[in-house]
Amino acid sequence: MVMEAKEWIVRIDLDEDGDETSARATLTTDGGGQATGTGRARRNPADPAVAEIGDELAASRALADLAAKLATMTRHDIAGSAPDSPPPARSW
Repeated sequence: MVMEAKEWIVRIDLDEDGDETSARATLTTDGGGQATGTGRARRNPADPAVAEIGDELAASRALADLAAKLATMTRHDIAGSAPDSPPPARSW
């Protein structure tokens, strides 16, 4: 059996507006399918102004949102492929 190599690309777009950072993580599959997760971060006025920290936090939240959406899509796909059985709460 020959294993097929696949490449999925995640692009993270960041937008800063003052003390707020928003992120969008977009996954694109080989076949052109896409899924997007979003995240936001807001600096506490008492914290030092370090833009990279807001970027990291917003990006991590966008990736977590994307991961949750992929897990939901997977549960629906499993349910669709086996109509007589409910999707498992977790398949891994």
